[in-house]
Amino acid sequence: MRLSPLVALAVLAAPAAVQVQAQAAVAQRVETSVNSSSPITSVAESAVSVRIPLPSSVGAHPAACDHLSYLRWRDKNGPTDRTKADRILIAQPGIFEGAGAFDSVARNTVAAAAHKGQHIEFWALDRRSNCLEDHTGDQAGLATKNLHTAIDYYYRHKEINGRTFAGYQTSDQVAWLAHVGLAQTVTDEYDVMVHELPSAAFRRQKVFCGGHSLGGFLTGYFAEWDFDGNPATTADAGYNQCAGYFALDSTVAASAPGFGSTVPSGILPSSDSSAAWVNAELQSGQLTRIISAPALINPETMNLLGIAGLSARLDPTGVSDLVHYTPSNFNIDATLRLLFSRDYANYISGTPGVRDFRMTGNAVLGSLLDNNSQPLAFLETSVGFFKGGPVVDKNFPLPGDLTNNPSLPFLATAFGGDKRAIPADAGSPAGTGPLYTWLTYDAIGTAADPGYRSSDGTLFTTRDKEVTDLAELARSLSEAPLDFTEWYFPTKMVTDLYLSDSAEIKKYAVHTDGIAARPVLTVRGGAGIILSAGGTTGTLVVAPGYHHLDVLTAAATQNNGTPEPVSTNLVQFVISH
Repeated sequence: MRLSPLVALAVLAAPAAVQVQAQAAVAQRVETSVNSSSPITSVAESAVSVRIPLPSSVGAHPAACDHLSYLRWRDKNGPTDRTKADRILIAQPGIFEGAGAFDSVARNTVAAAAHKGQHIEFWALDRRSNCLEDHTGDQAGLATKNLHTAIDYYYRHKEINGRTFAGYQTSDQVAWLAHVGLAQTVTDEYDVMVHELPSAAFRRQKVFCGGHSLGGFLTGYFAEWDFDGNPATTADAGYNQCAGYFALDSTVAASAPGFGSTVPSGILPSSDSSAAWVNAELQSGQLTRIISAPALINPETMNLLGIAGLSARLDPTGVSDLVHYTPSNFNIDATLRLLFSRDYANYISGTPGVRDFRMTGNAVLGSLLDNNSQPLAFLETSVGFFKGGPVVDKNFPLPGDLTNNPSLPFLATAFGGDKRAIPADAGSPAGTGPLYTWLTYDAIGTAADPGYRSSDGTLFTTRDKEVTDLAELARSLSEAPLDFTEWYFPTKMVTDLYLSDSAEIKKYAVHTDGIAARPVLTVRGGAGIILSAGGTTGTLVVAPGYHHLDVLTAAATQNNGTPEPVSTNLVQFVISH
Protein backbone atom coordinates (compact mmCIF):
# COMPACT_ATOMS: atom_id res chain seq x y z
CA MET A 1 0.00 0.00 0.00
CA ARG A 2 1.24 3.48 -0.85
CA LEU A 3 -0.17 6.65 0.69
CA SER A 4 -1.30 9.10 -1.95
CA PRO A 5 0.78 12.26 -2.22
CA LEU A 6 -2.53 14.10 -2.09
CA VAL A 7 -2.79 13.08 1.56
CA ALA A 8 -0.98 16.39 2.07
CA LEU A 9 -4.37 18.06 1.83
CA ALA A 10 -5.81 15.78 4.49
CA VAL A 11 -3.04 16.45 6.99
CA LEU A 12 -4.13 20.05 7.18
CA ALA A 13 -6.64 18.90 9.74
CA ALA A 14 -6.26 15.23 10.66
CA PRO A 15 -5.57 13.15 13.82
CA ALA A 16 -4.57 9.42 14.37
CA ALA A 17 -3.95 6.45 16.78
CA VAL A 18 -1.64 4.19 18.82
CA GLN A 19 -2.27 2.85 22.33
CA VAL A 20 0.08 3.35 25.24
CA GLN A 21 -0.93 2.41 28.76
CA ALA A 22 -1.68 5.33 31.10
CA GLN A 23 1.28 6.27 33.23
CA ALA A 24 1.22 6.60 37.00
CA ALA A 25 1.69 10.29 37.68
CA VAL A 26 5.09 11.19 39.10
CA ALA A 27 4.97 13.90 41.74
CA GLN A 28 6.98 16.53 39.95
CA ARG A 29 5.12 19.68 38.96
CA VAL A 30 6.38 23.16 38.07
CA GLU A 31 4.11 26.17 37.52
CA THR A 32 5.68 29.39 36.26
CA SER A 33 3.90 32.73 35.99
CA VAL A 34 3.84 34.26 32.49
CA ASN A 35 4.26 38.02 32.19
CA SER A 36 1.94 39.13 29.42
CA SER A 37 1.39 42.42 27.64
CA SER A 38 -2.23 41.52 26.89
CA PRO A 39 -4.67 44.41 27.30
CA ILE A 40 -6.92 42.02 29.25
CA THR A 41 -5.16 42.58 32.56
CA SER A 42 -7.71 40.76 34.73
CA VAL A 43 -6.48 37.36 33.56
CA ALA A 44 -3.45 35.58 35.03
CA GLU A 45 -1.43 33.17 32.88
CA SER A 46 1.00 30.46 33.89
CA ALA A 47 2.86 27.60 32.24
CA VAL A 48 2.58 24.23 33.95
CA SER A 49 4.90 21.26 33.47
CA VAL A 50 4.13 17.84 34.95
CA ARG A 51 6.50 14.88 34.79
CA ILE A 52 4.60 11.96 33.30
CA PRO A 53 7.15 9.72 31.55
CA LEU A 54 6.61 8.04 28.23
CA PRO A 55 6.52 4.22 28.32
CA SER A 56 9.78 2.46 27.60
CA SER A 57 8.19 0.88 24.51
CA VAL A 58 8.56 4.13 22.54
CA GLY A 59 12.34 3.82 22.66
CA ALA A 60 15.02 6.41 23.33
CA HIS A 61 13.77 9.99 23.57
CA PRO A 62 14.89 13.28 25.15
CA ALA A 63 14.36 13.63 28.89
CA ALA A 64 12.29 16.76 28.26
CA CYS A 65 9.73 14.58 26.50
CA ASP A 66 8.90 12.86 29.78
CA HIS A 67 7.07 16.04 30.77
CA LEU A 68 3.62 17.23 29.72
CA SER A 69 2.88 20.94 29.61
CA TYR A 70 -0.09 23.25 29.38
CA LEU A 71 -0.93 26.94 29.61
CA ARG A 72 -3.33 27.93 32.38
CA TRP A 73 -5.42 31.11 32.29
CA ARG A 74 -7.53 32.13 35.30
CA ASP A 75 -9.26 35.15 36.78
CA LYS A 76 -6.83 37.14 38.95
CA ASN A 77 -9.63 37.75 41.43
CA GLY A 78 -10.55 34.08 41.57
CA PRO A 79 -9.04 31.19 43.54
CA THR A 80 -5.42 30.25 42.87
CA ASP A 81 -6.28 26.65 43.77
CA ARG A 82 -7.36 25.05 40.51
CA THR A 83 -9.67 22.63 42.34
CA LYS A 84 -11.69 25.61 43.57
CA ALA A 85 -12.52 26.91 40.10
CA ASP A 86 -16.18 27.10 39.10
CA ARG A 87 -15.44 25.46 35.75
CA ILE A 88 -12.33 24.44 33.76
CA LEU A 89 -12.13 24.17 29.99
CA ILE A 90 -9.35 21.89 28.70
CA ALA A 91 -8.47 22.24 25.03
CA GLN A 92 -6.52 20.18 22.49
CA PRO A 93 -4.80 22.19 19.72
CA GLY A 94 -5.27 21.71 16.01
CA ILE A 95 -2.63 20.43 13.63
CA PHE A 96 0.60 22.49 13.66
CA GLU A 97 -0.74 24.35 16.72
CA GLY A 98 0.70 24.70 20.17
CA ALA A 99 -0.93 25.77 23.41
CA GLY A 100 -0.20 29.46 22.72
CA ALA A 101 -2.73 29.48 19.87
CA PHE A 102 -5.54 29.63 22.45
CA ASP A 103 -4.29 32.81 24.10
CA SER A 104 -6.98 35.24 22.88
CA VAL A 105 -10.00 32.96 23.18
CA ALA A 106 -8.82 31.80 26.61
CA ARG A 107 -8.44 35.34 27.95
CA ASN A 108 -11.74 36.43 26.41
CA THR A 109 -13.52 33.44 27.96
CA VAL A 110 -12.06 33.87 31.45
CA ALA A 111 -12.81 37.61 31.43
CA ALA A 112 -16.36 37.14 30.09
CA ALA A 113 -17.07 34.57 32.80
CA ALA A 114 -15.76 36.90 35.51
CA HIS A 115 -18.26 39.53 34.38
CA LYS A 116 -20.95 36.98 35.18
CA GLY A 117 -19.46 36.26 38.59
CA GLN A 118 -17.92 32.93 37.55
CA HIS A 119 -14.28 32.00 38.10
CA ILE A 120 -13.51 29.89 35.06
CA GLU A 121 -10.10 28.54 34.06
CA PHE A 122 -8.96 27.71 30.53
CA TRP A 123 -6.18 25.17 29.98
CA ALA A 124 -4.52 24.63 26.58
CA LEU A 125 -2.49 21.44 26.21
CA ASP A 126 0.82 21.12 24.42
CA ARG A 127 1.31 17.82 22.61
CA ARG A 128 4.14 15.52 23.59
CA SER A 129 6.18 16.19 20.44
CA ASN A 130 6.42 19.91 21.26
CA CYS A 131 9.17 18.96 23.71
CA LEU A 132 11.50 18.89 20.70
CA GLU A 133 11.21 22.62 20.04
CA ASP A 134 13.93 25.11 20.95
CA HIS A 135 12.51 28.55 21.76
CA THR A 136 15.77 29.99 23.05
CA GLY A 137 16.11 32.42 20.15
CA ASP A 138 12.48 33.54 20.15
CA GLN A 139 12.47 34.19 23.90
CA ALA A 140 15.84 35.98 23.79
CA GLY A 141 14.64 38.18 20.93
CA LEU A 142 11.58 39.09 23.00
CA ALA A 143 13.69 39.81 26.09
CA THR A 144 16.25 41.94 24.24
CA LYS A 145 13.60 43.54 22.01
CA ASN A 146 15.83 42.71 19.06
CA LEU A 147 14.65 40.62 16.12
CA HIS A 148 18.24 39.97 15.06
CA THR A 149 18.91 38.13 18.32
CA ALA A 150 16.37 35.48 17.34
CA ILE A 151 17.45 35.21 13.70
CA ASP A 152 21.14 35.09 14.62
CA TYR A 153 20.48 32.19 16.98
CA TYR A 154 18.61 30.10 14.41
CA TYR A 155 20.63 31.02 11.32
CA ARG A 156 24.06 32.35 12.28
CA HIS A 157 25.13 29.96 15.06
CA LYS A 158 25.18 32.76 17.61
CA GLU A 159 25.25 31.56 21.22
CA ILE A 160 22.69 32.56 23.81
CA ASN A 161 23.74 31.83 27.39
CA GLY A 162 26.23 29.29 26.10
CA ARG A 163 23.69 27.47 23.94
CA THR A 164 23.71 27.16 20.15
CA PHE A 165 20.86 25.96 17.96
CA ALA A 166 21.26 22.27 17.06
CA GLY A 167 19.17 22.56 13.91
CA TYR A 168 15.73 21.33 12.94
CA GLN A 169 15.36 17.63 13.57
CA THR A 170 14.65 15.15 10.80
CA SER A 171 12.63 11.96 10.71
CA ASP A 172 15.73 9.86 11.42
CA GLN A 173 16.33 11.76 14.66
CA VAL A 174 12.84 11.25 16.08
CA ALA A 175 12.31 7.52 15.76
CA TRP A 176 10.25 7.47 18.96
CA LEU A 177 7.51 9.52 17.26
CA ALA A 178 6.65 6.42 15.24
CA HIS A 179 4.87 5.31 18.42
CA VAL A 180 3.09 8.60 19.18
CA GLY A 181 -0.38 9.07 17.79
CA LEU A 182 -3.98 9.27 18.91
CA ALA A 183 -3.76 6.87 21.85
CA GLN A 184 -0.68 8.47 23.38
CA THR A 185 -2.27 11.89 22.92
CA VAL A 186 -5.59 11.08 24.58
CA THR A 187 -3.75 9.16 27.31
CA ASP A 188 -1.59 12.21 27.94
CA GLU A 189 -4.71 14.34 28.35
CA TYR A 190 -6.20 11.81 30.76
CA ASP A 191 -3.00 11.62 32.79
CA VAL A 192 -2.76 15.41 33.09
CA MET A 193 -6.39 15.64 34.19
CA VAL A 194 -6.02 12.92 36.83
CA HIS A 195 -2.75 14.39 38.10
CA GLU A 196 -3.98 17.97 38.28
CA LEU A 197 -7.60 17.29 39.28
CA PRO A 198 -7.57 14.06 41.32
CA SER A 199 -11.27 14.21 42.26
CA ALA A 200 -13.26 12.15 39.75
CA ALA A 201 -16.44 13.94 40.82
CA PHE A 202 -14.87 17.35 40.12
CA ARG A 203 -13.78 16.28 36.64
CA ARG A 204 -17.16 14.81 35.81
CA GLN A 205 -19.08 17.88 37.03
CA LYS A 206 -16.85 20.87 36.27
CA VAL A 207 -14.37 20.04 33.50
CA PHE A 208 -15.28 20.66 29.86
CA CYS A 209 -13.19 18.91 27.21
CA GLY A 210 -12.69 20.18 23.70
CA GLY A 211 -10.39 21.59 21.09
CA HIS A 212 -9.82 23.42 17.85
CA SER A 213 -9.71 21.77 14.43
CA LEU A 214 -7.92 18.44 14.96
CA GLY A 215 -8.64 18.91 18.67
CA GLY A 216 -12.37 18.36 18.17
CA PHE A 217 -11.76 14.91 16.75
CA LEU A 218 -9.25 14.09 19.48
CA THR A 219 -11.99 15.03 21.95
CA GLY A 220 -14.40 12.67 20.23
CA TYR A 221 -11.99 9.78 20.69
CA PHE A 222 -11.22 10.87 24.26
CA ALA A 223 -14.95 10.62 25.04
CA GLU A 224 -15.07 7.03 23.76
CA TRP A 225 -11.74 5.85 25.16
CA ASP A 226 -11.43 3.20 27.86
CA PHE A 227 -8.24 4.06 29.73
CA ASP A 228 -7.83 0.93 31.84
CA GLY A 229 -8.53 -1.46 28.98
CA ASN A 230 -11.54 -2.96 30.76
CA PRO A 231 -14.84 -1.74 29.27
CA ALA A 232 -16.77 -3.16 32.22
CA THR A 233 -15.31 -0.48 34.50
CA THR A 234 -16.38 2.98 33.44
CA ALA A 235 -14.95 5.31 36.08
CA ASP A 236 -11.89 5.67 33.84
CA ALA A 237 -13.90 6.10 30.62
CA GLY A 238 -13.23 9.36 28.82
CA TYR A 239 -16.80 10.60 28.99
CA ASN A 240 -16.69 10.32 32.79
CA GLN A 241 -13.85 12.84 32.91
CA CYS A 242 -15.90 15.63 31.31
CA ALA A 243 -19.09 17.55 32.10
CA GLY A 244 -19.43 18.46 28.43
CA TYR A 245 -17.56 18.93 25.17
CA PHE A 246 -16.78 21.86 22.88
CA ALA A 247 -15.48 22.03 19.30
CA LEU A 248 -13.98 25.19 17.80
CA ASP A 249 -14.25 25.17 14.01
CA SER A 250 -14.38 21.42 14.25
CA THR A 251 -16.64 18.55 15.30
CA VAL A 252 -16.64 16.35 18.39
CA ALA A 253 -16.59 13.00 16.63
CA ALA A 254 -14.61 9.77 16.92
CA SER A 255 -13.79 9.62 13.23
CA ALA A 256 -11.46 10.99 10.64
CA PRO A 257 -12.13 14.65 9.84
CA GLY A 258 -13.87 15.29 6.56
CA PHE A 259 -14.40 18.49 4.61
CA GLY A 260 -18.17 18.29 4.45
CA SER A 261 -19.04 16.64 1.16
CA THR A 262 -16.45 18.63 -0.77
CA VAL A 263 -13.46 16.29 -0.99
CA PRO A 264 -13.21 14.33 -4.25
CA SER A 265 -12.49 10.62 -4.08
CA GLY A 266 -8.84 9.61 -4.02
CA ILE A 267 -7.62 12.48 -1.85
CA LEU A 268 -7.79 10.61 1.48
CA PRO A 269 -6.26 7.17 2.17
CA SER A 270 -8.56 4.31 1.25
CA SER A 271 -10.39 2.54 4.07
CA ASP A 272 -8.77 -0.80 3.23
CA SER A 273 -5.24 0.42 3.97
CA SER A 274 -3.28 -1.69 6.43
CA ALA A 275 -2.43 -0.07 9.77
CA ALA A 276 0.08 -2.82 10.46
CA TRP A 277 1.94 -2.04 7.23
CA VAL A 278 1.96 1.71 7.95
CA ASN A 279 3.17 1.18 11.52
CA ALA A 280 6.01 -1.02 10.27
CA GLU A 281 6.98 1.60 7.70
CA LEU A 282 6.98 4.30 10.35
CA GLN A 283 9.10 2.27 12.73
CA SER A 284 11.60 1.34 10.03
CA GLY A 285 11.83 4.94 8.84
CA GLN A 286 10.58 4.17 5.33
CA LEU A 287 7.67 6.50 6.04
CA THR A 288 8.54 9.90 7.47
CA ARG A 289 7.71 10.17 11.17
CA ILE A 290 6.87 13.88 11.02
CA ILE A 291 4.70 15.81 8.59
CA SER A 292 7.16 17.94 6.66
CA ALA A 293 7.26 19.24 3.10
CA PRO A 294 10.27 20.77 1.31
CA ALA A 295 8.60 24.18 1.65
CA LEU A 296 5.64 25.89 3.30
CA ILE A 297 4.90 23.22 5.96
CA ASN A 298 7.86 22.04 8.03
CA PRO A 299 9.55 22.80 11.38
CA GLU A 300 11.53 25.75 10.00
CA THR A 301 8.53 27.51 8.47
CA MET A 302 6.43 26.93 11.59
CA ASN A 303 9.14 28.63 13.64
CA LEU A 304 9.40 31.40 11.05
CA LEU A 305 5.74 32.27 11.67
CA GLY A 306 6.61 32.79 15.32
CA ILE A 307 9.55 34.99 14.33
CA ALA A 308 7.24 36.99 12.05
CA GLY A 309 4.98 37.51 15.06
CA LEU A 310 8.00 38.67 17.06
CA SER A 311 8.93 41.12 14.30
CA ALA A 312 5.45 42.64 14.27
CA ARG A 313 5.33 42.81 18.05
CA LEU A 314 8.69 44.57 18.37
CA ASP A 315 8.28 47.02 15.49
CA PRO A 316 4.79 46.94 13.97
CA THR A 317 5.03 50.16 11.94
CA GLY A 318 8.71 50.40 11.05
CA VAL A 319 10.29 48.95 7.91
CA SER A 320 10.64 45.23 8.54
CA ASP A 321 13.91 43.54 7.75
CA LEU A 322 12.59 40.06 8.59
CA VAL A 323 12.80 38.71 5.04
CA HIS A 324 16.01 40.63 4.31
CA TYR A 325 17.93 39.66 7.44
CA THR A 326 16.84 36.00 7.37
CA PRO A 327 19.45 34.22 5.23
CA SER A 328 18.43 32.62 1.97
CA ASN A 329 18.07 28.86 1.72
CA PHE A 330 15.94 26.62 -0.46
CA ASN A 331 13.18 26.17 2.12
CA ILE A 332 12.83 29.86 2.97
CA ASP A 333 13.12 31.06 -0.62
CA ALA A 334 10.66 28.46 -1.95
CA THR A 335 8.18 29.23 0.82
CA LEU A 336 8.35 32.98 0.23
CA ARG A 337 7.92 32.50 -3.50
CA LEU A 338 4.88 30.26 -2.94
CA LEU A 339 3.29 32.77 -0.57
CA PHE A 340 4.15 36.04 -2.31
CA SER A 341 3.76 35.37 -6.05
CA ARG A 342 1.17 37.38 -7.96
CA ASP A 343 0.56 34.77 -10.66
CA TYR A 344 2.33 31.86 -12.36
CA ALA A 345 4.55 34.14 -14.44
CA ASN A 346 5.68 35.90 -11.27
CA TYR A 347 6.22 32.55 -9.54
CA ILE A 348 8.40 31.21 -12.37
CA SER A 349 10.48 34.37 -12.76
CA GLY A 350 10.70 35.19 -9.06
CA THR A 351 10.69 38.89 -9.98
CA PRO A 352 9.62 40.92 -8.19
CA GLY A 353 10.03 38.88 -5.03
CA VAL A 354 8.97 39.68 -1.50
CA ARG A 355 12.48 40.98 -0.71
CA ASP A 356 11.96 43.67 -3.36
CA PHE A 357 9.12 45.34 -1.46
CA ARG A 358 9.20 47.64 1.53
CA MET A 359 6.75 46.48 4.21
CA THR A 360 6.23 47.12 7.90
CA GLY A 361 6.32 44.35 10.48
CA ASN A 362 2.53 44.37 10.55
CA ALA A 363 2.27 44.17 6.77
CA VAL A 364 4.60 41.15 6.62
CA LEU A 365 2.66 39.28 9.29
CA GLY A 366 -0.68 40.28 7.80
CA SER A 367 0.35 39.08 4.35
CA LEU A 368 1.42 35.74 5.85
CA LEU A 369 -1.84 34.98 7.67
CA ASP A 370 -4.66 37.21 6.41
CA ASN A 371 -7.41 35.53 4.42
CA ASN A 372 -6.91 38.04 1.59
CA SER A 373 -3.31 36.89 1.15
CA GLN A 374 -2.59 33.47 2.74
CA PRO A 375 -3.54 30.74 0.22
CA LEU A 376 -4.18 27.88 2.69
CA ALA A 377 -7.57 28.04 4.39
CA PHE A 378 -6.41 26.34 7.59
CA LEU A 379 -3.89 29.17 8.21
CA GLU A 380 -6.23 32.09 7.60
CA THR A 381 -7.30 34.89 9.92
CA SER A 382 -9.24 38.09 9.23
CA VAL A 383 -6.84 40.77 10.44
CA GLY A 384 -7.31 43.72 8.07
CA PHE A 385 -5.70 44.73 4.77
CA PHE A 386 -2.75 46.43 3.10
CA LYS A 387 -2.29 50.19 2.88
CA GLY A 388 0.40 52.52 1.61
CA GLY A 389 0.69 51.52 -2.04
CA PRO A 390 -1.17 49.96 -4.96
CA VAL A 391 -2.29 46.34 -4.78
CA VAL A 392 -3.42 43.91 -7.46
CA ASP A 393 -5.31 40.64 -7.55
CA LYS A 394 -3.30 37.65 -6.40
CA ASN A 395 -3.98 34.67 -8.67
CA PHE A 396 -1.49 32.20 -7.29
CA PRO A 397 -1.56 29.31 -6.57
CA LEU A 398 -5.08 29.43 -7.98
CA PRO A 399 -6.98 32.21 -9.74
CA GLY A 400 -9.63 33.82 -7.57
CA ASP A 401 -12.45 32.96 -9.95
CA LEU A 402 -11.47 29.28 -9.78
CA THR A 403 -11.58 29.05 -5.98
CA ASN A 404 -15.01 30.69 -6.09
CA ASN A 405 -16.36 28.31 -8.74
CA PRO A 406 -19.51 26.68 -7.25
CA SER A 407 -18.88 23.51 -9.26
CA LEU A 408 -15.52 23.06 -7.50
CA PRO A 409 -16.43 23.63 -3.82
CA PHE A 410 -13.48 21.59 -2.51
CA LEU A 411 -11.10 24.25 -3.85
CA ALA A 412 -12.71 26.95 -1.72
CA THR A 413 -12.60 24.59 1.24
CA ALA A 414 -8.89 23.91 0.90
CA PHE A 415 -7.73 27.28 -0.42
CA GLY A 416 -10.43 29.63 0.83
CA GLY A 417 -12.95 31.51 -1.26
CA ASP A 418 -11.84 35.08 -0.59
CA LYS A 419 -10.38 37.43 -3.15
CA ARG A 420 -6.65 37.81 -2.59
CA ALA A 421 -4.39 40.79 -3.08
CA ILE A 422 -0.66 41.45 -3.23
CA PRO A 423 1.47 44.62 -3.26
CA ALA A 424 2.11 45.84 -6.78
CA ASP A 425 4.88 48.46 -6.58
CA ALA A 426 8.38 47.31 -5.70
CA GLY A 427 9.89 50.49 -7.08
CA SER A 428 12.50 51.06 -9.74
CA PRO A 429 15.07 50.03 -8.88
CA ALA A 430 13.54 47.29 -6.74
CA GLY A 431 13.40 48.10 -3.05
CA THR A 432 12.64 51.80 -3.53
CA GLY A 433 8.85 51.52 -3.73
CA PRO A 434 6.28 52.82 -1.25
CA LEU A 435 6.19 51.53 2.31
CA TYR A 436 3.30 49.09 2.60
CA THR A 437 1.61 49.37 5.98
CA TRP A 438 -1.36 47.51 7.47
CA LEU A 439 -4.93 48.53 8.26
CA THR A 440 -6.08 46.77 11.44
CA TYR A 441 -9.38 44.93 11.60
CA ASP A 442 -11.18 47.89 13.22
CA ALA A 443 -9.85 50.42 10.67
CA ILE A 444 -11.49 48.69 7.72
CA GLY A 445 -14.44 50.72 6.47
CA THR A 446 -13.34 53.88 8.27
CA ALA A 447 -11.95 57.11 6.81
CA ALA A 448 -8.47 55.57 7.04
CA ASP A 449 -9.40 52.83 4.59
CA PRO A 450 -8.66 53.58 0.91
CA GLY A 451 -11.19 50.92 -0.07
CA TYR A 452 -9.01 48.74 -2.28
CA ARG A 453 -10.96 46.98 -5.03
CA SER A 454 -10.40 43.83 -7.03
CA SER A 455 -10.19 43.87 -10.81
CA ASP A 456 -13.92 43.09 -10.95
CA GLY A 457 -14.69 46.32 -9.08
CA THR A 458 -15.68 44.75 -5.76
CA LEU A 459 -14.00 45.54 -2.45
CA PHE A 460 -11.38 43.04 -1.33
CA THR A 461 -12.82 43.17 2.16
CA THR A 462 -15.45 44.93 4.26
CA ARG A 463 -15.74 45.81 7.92
CA ASP A 464 -18.07 42.92 8.75
CA LYS A 465 -15.47 40.43 7.51
CA GLU A 466 -12.63 41.53 9.81
CA VAL A 467 -12.52 40.14 13.36
CA THR A 468 -8.93 39.66 14.65
CA ASP A 469 -6.56 42.29 16.07
CA LEU A 470 -3.18 41.85 14.38
CA ALA A 471 -1.32 43.21 17.43
CA GLU A 472 -2.86 40.52 19.61
CA LEU A 473 -2.09 37.86 17.02
CA ALA A 474 1.55 38.99 16.95
CA ARG A 475 1.67 38.82 20.74
CA SER A 476 0.18 35.33 20.81
CA LEU A 477 2.67 34.14 18.19
CA SER A 478 5.71 35.42 20.07
CA GLU A 479 5.07 35.86 23.77
CA ALA A 480 3.96 32.59 25.38
CA PRO A 481 6.60 30.03 26.50
CA LEU A 482 4.48 27.32 24.84
CA ASP A 483 4.19 28.72 21.37
CA PHE A 484 1.38 29.23 18.88
CA THR A 485 2.84 26.97 16.21
CA GLU A 486 3.84 23.31 16.34
CA TRP A 487 7.13 22.40 14.70
CA TYR A 488 6.96 18.60 14.77
CA PHE A 489 3.65 16.95 14.01
CA PRO A 490 3.78 13.12 14.15
CA THR A 491 2.73 11.37 10.95
CA LYS A 492 1.10 8.67 13.04
CA MET A 493 -1.47 11.20 14.17
CA VAL A 494 -2.67 11.20 10.55
CA THR A 495 -2.17 7.68 9.28
CA ASP A 496 -3.78 5.74 12.11
CA LEU A 497 -6.98 7.74 12.10
CA TYR A 498 -7.54 7.35 8.38
CA LEU A 499 -6.99 3.59 8.44
CA SER A 500 -9.87 1.25 9.13
CA ASP A 501 -8.06 -1.53 10.98
CA SER A 502 -6.30 0.30 13.80
CA ALA A 503 -6.01 -2.24 16.59
CA GLU A 504 -5.73 0.48 19.22
CA ILE A 505 -8.95 2.20 18.20
CA LYS A 506 -10.81 -1.09 18.05
CA LYS A 507 -9.59 -2.05 21.51
CA TYR A 508 -9.91 1.23 23.39
CA ALA A 509 -12.49 3.44 21.59
CA VAL A 510 -15.31 1.23 22.85
CA HIS A 511 -17.69 3.59 24.66
CA THR A 512 -19.52 4.57 21.50
CA ASP A 513 -22.21 6.40 23.48
CA GLY A 514 -19.59 8.57 25.18
CA ILE A 515 -20.19 11.67 23.07
CA ALA A 516 -23.96 11.50 23.42
CA ALA A 517 -23.56 11.12 27.20
CA ARG A 518 -22.62 14.77 27.63
CA PRO A 519 -23.78 18.11 26.13
CA VAL A 520 -21.83 19.44 23.15
CA LEU A 521 -21.20 22.97 21.89
CA THR A 522 -19.88 23.46 18.36
CA VAL A 523 -18.71 26.93 17.32
CA ARG A 524 -17.77 27.30 13.67
CA GLY A 525 -16.49 30.14 11.57
CA GLY A 526 -18.80 31.36 8.86
CA ALA A 527 -16.01 31.43 6.26
CA GLY A 528 -13.13 29.24 5.10
CA ILE A 529 -12.45 25.58 5.76
CA ILE A 530 -15.15 23.20 6.99
CA LEU A 531 -14.16 20.25 9.18
CA SER A 532 -17.05 17.87 9.70
CA ALA A 533 -17.93 14.26 10.35
CA GLY A 534 -21.33 13.95 8.74
CA GLY A 535 -23.27 16.04 11.25
CA THR A 536 -23.18 18.15 14.39
CA THR A 537 -24.14 16.89 17.85
CA GLY A 538 -25.66 19.33 20.35
CA THR A 539 -25.71 23.10 19.92
CA LEU A 540 -24.24 24.75 16.82
CA VAL A 541 -23.18 28.41 16.76
CA VAL A 542 -21.79 30.07 13.63
CA ALA A 543 -19.54 33.12 13.98
CA PRO A 544 -20.14 35.24 10.84
CA GLY A 545 -17.03 36.15 8.88
CA TYR A 546 -14.70 34.03 11.02
CA HIS A 547 -12.01 31.96 9.34
CA HIS A 548 -10.29 28.88 10.74
CA LEU A 549 -7.89 30.63 13.11
CA ASP A 550 -10.28 33.47 13.96
CA VAL A 551 -12.22 31.25 16.35
CA LEU A 552 -9.05 31.32 18.49
CA THR A 553 -7.70 34.80 17.76
CA ALA A 554 -10.70 37.13 17.39
CA ALA A 555 -10.68 40.40 19.31
CA ALA A 556 -12.69 40.75 22.53
CA THR A 557 -14.83 43.50 20.96
CA GLN A 558 -15.99 43.08 17.39
CA ASN A 559 -16.52 45.76 14.74
CA ASN A 560 -20.28 45.76 15.36
CA GLY A 561 -19.62 46.65 19.00
CA THR A 562 -20.65 43.27 20.38
CA PRO A 563 -18.53 40.95 22.53
CA GLU A 564 -16.60 38.20 20.76
CA PRO A 565 -19.14 35.35 20.13
CA VAL A 566 -16.88 32.30 20.57
CA SER A 567 -15.96 33.14 24.15
CA THR A 568 -19.41 34.38 25.09
CA ASN A 569 -21.01 31.16 23.87
CA LEU A 570 -18.39 29.07 25.67
CA VAL A 571 -19.18 30.89 28.91
CA GLN A 572 -22.91 30.48 28.48
CA PHE A 573 -22.47 26.78 27.67
CA VAL A 574 -20.32 25.87 30.67
CA ILE A 575 -22.37 27.95 33.12
CA SER A 576 -25.66 26.43 31.95
CA HIS A 577 -24.34 22.88 32.27
